[in-house]
Formats: sequence, structure tokens, C-alpha cells
Amino acid sequence: MTRHNPKNERIKRAYFVYLREARRRDEASVDGVAKALSRFEEGTGQRDFAAFHREQAVAFKRRLDTQLNARTGERLSRATVHSTLSALRAFFIWLADQPGYRRKIGYSDADYFNLPEKDVRIAKAVREKPAPTLEQIHHVLATMPAASDLERRDRALVATAILTGARDGALASLKLKHIDIARRLLTQDPREVNTKFSKAISTWFFPVGGQAREIVEDWVAHLRGELKWGEVDPLFPAPLMGLGEDGGFVASGLKRAHWATAEPIRRVFRQAFAAAGLPYFAPHSFRHTLARLGEQRCRTPEEFKAWSQNLGHEQVLTTFTSYGAVSPHRQAELILGLADTSPAEPPETVEGRLARLERMIAPSALAATP
Repeated sequence: MTRHNPKNERIKRAYFVYLREARRRDEASVDGVAKALSRFEEGTGQRDFAAFHREQAVAFKRRLDTQLNARTGERLSRATVHSTLSALRAFFIWLADQPGYRRKIGYSDADYFNLPEKDVRIAKAVREKPAPTLEQIHHVLATMPAASDLERRDRALVATAILTGARDGALASLKLKHIDIARRLLTQDPREVNTKFSKAISTWFFPVGGQAREIVEDWVAHLRGELKWGEVDPLFPAPLMGLGEDGGFVASGLKRAHWATAEPIRRVFRQAFAAAGLPYFAPHSFRHTLARLGEQRCRTPEEFKAWSQNLGHEQVLTTFTSYGAVSPHRQAELILGLADTSPAEPPETVEGRLARLERMIAPSALAATP
């Protein structure tokens, strides 16, 4: 059984409040910091933070280099190590200014959590993020069954993800009133919808083609018409569980309640792609698909700005850097397409330029002659 240091627990609680209230961090970010601190305490045997010494930071870095990921069994990635050490560095900088710790911890001591510059570059390196093509998504939608309410819900869930780019947390918390079929608009109200950074997002359906829009329209009509559901009912309800023939619990219909987490949504995507004979793509990967589609479709900076806002990005640069990376295959096509194999034209001479101007002026001069 893991033992905890009461003094450490009290100061950690104060730090978590500081992160939430002063630094405006969300629960997921605070949980990440808590995990980093827990790892550090395990390495020091729950030693009092007031006894912190730079050698502890150095030893902890070495220990991280040998730790394995519990899920994959592989060594921790440089990105994980970097985020863990950055969280610890920020904590001890804050701690050095707290009563009871000021004389025991120096600000510079926290710098010993820094990684070598080479490892930081590796941790921050931008990697190509896999995303399905539109053709693959349309194929998945075409192969998904729609005989029962649960199957129609799952198909509409995938279709809404590509039409709007909504994150899985938002999809799980959407209500019927948040979708306007006539205007082709999805309104993500942060007071009711779980959006990133609690942002209000208005998304008009992306022009993705295929049957996605018709699938969503059919689903909404089914909920409002045949099932008589109201505006405050969930757009993608949790399943209604009942007893099966073997005595176990099985999904028997729709429950007028939201999913508690986004995990069931990821499960729907995993099963849909597997049934279509394709590798699994998470719901979030659809946002990368849409960002790349925007780079191909948009013809002006204003159009791409609107596309970016439709994804919920305040800055166009976010769409470019986080979602719009050009795949190596596409990069090769673009670069090779820029090659000019035609012979270069000789530069225009002064005489040639004068002759061209005379040809341009002559017709207008003739027209002005009475």
C-alpha cells in the first residue's frame, strides 16, 4: 500500500488550486501535473519536498530514462519525459516562493529538471499525424449498418464528426438544440457542451460530400419525429441497458441521457473502421482530415481563416502548425510539380519592350484618329 507524506499532500493541494484558479488550467492539465509529482515522490520514497536537493532531480531524470510505458512496454517517449520534467520544474519554482520552503529551495535548483537541448528538440519535433482520407471515411459510413436505433446513432456519430470536426468530448455532451439542420450549423455552447478551453464554437457543416449530411439529417429527424425527443435531450444518447437471454446486460435501446465519458465514442469509431477493413482512426484525427481538406479547397486567405474558425481555432497558425502538416507523399507531389522542365525564356531587351509598347499603343491611337 502506497504511503503518502501529509505535508507534501497539503502543499500539492495548494498548488493544484493555484493552477486551476490563478493559471486557469483545466482538470486534465492538473491531473498531468499530479501524475508527474506522484512519479517524483515514488522515486524519493515520499520524502518531504522541503528536503529537495538538485541531486534528486538529476537522479530522477536518470530513472525516467529507464522506465517503461505501462501500456506499450516500451521506454517513455522524449515527449512524456519532457512534459513530466517541465511540470516538476514549474512546481519547484513555485514552491521556492512559499512560506516554509524559501530558505530551503533555490529557484535555480529547479533548473536541474531540464533535459539536454537535443532531447528537448526530439520531444518537440513535429511528427506526421495519421488521418483518414475522405474516401476512407465515406467507405466507413457506407458499410455501417442502420437497422436499429443504436446502429443509426453510431453512423450519425461518425458522420457528424466529419461534418463538424467536433471533438469526442463535445460529441458526447451535445443536445438536440445544438444542431440546426436548416442552417447546417452546430453550436457548441461551453455552458452545456464540453469544448476545449470552454470556447464557444459555431461550426457550419464542412463541404465533405458523400452521404454524411443526409445521414445526420435523417438521424435528427428520427429523434425529433418518430421518437418525439425534445431540444434538451442528447443528440447521441447512451444505450439503454437490459437483461439478455443469457442473463447478462445488453444494450436494448436509447436512454435519454448523455454518455458519462467519451470512451464509448472512441469504441464506436474503432469498431466501425475495423468492420470496414481499415486501421483505427480516433475521432480527433477527423480534424486533421478537415484541416488538410481546407488547404486544398480554400483559394484566398479569407476563406482559410473562415475554415480555421469553423474548426474552433482563433488563430490560423494553429490550423497550419497543429493540423495542417503536409504528408511526405503530398510534399513530394507538390515539390515535383513545381519543377519547370521548359527552356527558360531569354530576358526581354529594350528594343523588344519598345516594340511591345508600340503594339499596345497603336490600336488606341488609330481609334482616336478622326
